[in-house]
Amino acid sequence: MATSSIDALSPLDGRYAAKLAAVRYLFSEAGLMRERVRVECAWFLALAAGPAAPALAKLPRAAKDLLAALSKDPAGTDVAAIKKIEARTNHDVKAVEIWLRTELAKRGAAAAELEWLHFACTSEDINNLAYALMLKRARAELLLPMLDTIGGLLDSLAHRHAAAPMLARTHGQTATPTTVGKELANVAARLQTQRAGIERVGILGKMNGAVGNFNAHVAALPHVDWLGFSQAFVESLGMASNAYTTQIEPHDWIAEYCHALMRANTVLLDLARDLWSYISLGYFKQRLVEDEVGSSTMPHKVNPIDFENAEGNLGLANALLGHFADKLPVSRLQRDLTDSTVLRNLGVAIGHSVLSYGSLAAGLGKIELDQARVAEDLDRAWEVLGEAVQTVMRAHGIPEAYDRLKSFTRGRPVDRDAMREFIASLDLPAAEKERLLCLEPKDYVGLAPVLAKRARAESET
Repeated sequence: MATSSIDALSPLDGRYAAKLAAVRYLFSEAGLMRERVRVECAWFLALAAGPAAPALAKLPRAAKDLLAALSKDPAGTDVAAIKKIEARTNHDVKAVEIWLRTELAKRGAAAAELEWLHFACTSEDINNLAYALMLKRARAELLLPMLDTIGGLLDSLAHRHAAAPMLARTHGQTATPTTVGKELANVAARLQTQRAGIERVGILGKMNGAVGNFNAHVAALPHVDWLGFSQAFVESLGMASNAYTTQIEPHDWIAEYCHALMRANTVLLDLARDLWSYISLGYFKQRLVEDEVGSSTMPHKVNPIDFENAEGNLGLANALLGHFADKLPVSRLQRDLTDSTVLRNLGVAIGHSVLSYGSLAAGLGKIELDQARVAEDLDRAWEVLGEAVQTVMRAHGIPEAYDRLKSFTRGRPVDRDAMREFIASLDLPAAEKERLLCLEPKDYVGLAPVLAKRARAESET
């Protein structure tokens, strides 16, 4: 029964449907059917160019053209017709085979030629390659480009604010100053590392029959190098061949893919929470959108909804990805069906990830640093210079430097005058004392500006 988006059970197909059209195209039931069709057609063509060449030498041009078109781009798949067949067969992969048989017969393929469709295949030969193609495309077309967009926004902000001093907080308490740019560069560098990890995950596939041993293949055509032929076919689809499987490809690579995506998502979840906190502290303002409402009762509010939405969706995505990584590599004996229903939810995790990436990009695009507010907070925290003073004291051999600063700064307000009075009382060389007397919290940022700018340069190499 057709429903509108407002009736959808999942918000991915309801409230957020317009933002996830690309994910839906890849991971919907229709998307899975299309990739199954692609694999079936590619396998038939590979057989026609190899072991089945004599039997398929007279295959009509119209049939060949259909197979070639669908193996290159299965957008022309009649998914509705396949679902009607499935209603009768109660088997989705068989429905794909029957639909292709019908379409090829319409184009003049003989009954004997049609027998090479789904030749020596178990359904999992088709399914594992279909899912591999879906995840491969999702990585290339959605995940990596969106992560690159976020990384680019972070790099730009880090470079712009590389030298903007900011009070750090460790354990929620005032701590040694940093710069806004350095904190954003930290995240950009972490994200780049995890993005590279996602890209490195090898995508595997198998085409080796009912229990992974080429039993039917050898029975039918014993003189064919099925190991080599299968490997070449899988590699032609842009993935590595796994020769050691049961009925199913063991999904270890999918677990690795999920774990890699989880790590990137965790970096971004950390970012979303920190930016939420900085907005709460007033360090960042959010660019106003004229007609938006922040609260139904408090008209002044401009809420950090992009970062809140991102945090929530990243959590959902990682919960699912973690389950996939734990469950999918485990299958009883040569095959059980528990992976089938789980694999159908891969797009849900990808959808929540993509949704969160869009929210983060939107949020990063409309935050503005409130330099006056950041400077004001920093100027109220002169106690943070205690680290600098006690370290200089140590360098000049003044005993009990740490304890003296601890006694002076801990649990009491320390302002400019109090800190300078303490420094003036120290037995330090005149030049060192003068240097410390000129030091202000905003100047005590170490190499933070250098690191912030260097991170961008490194990301571009």
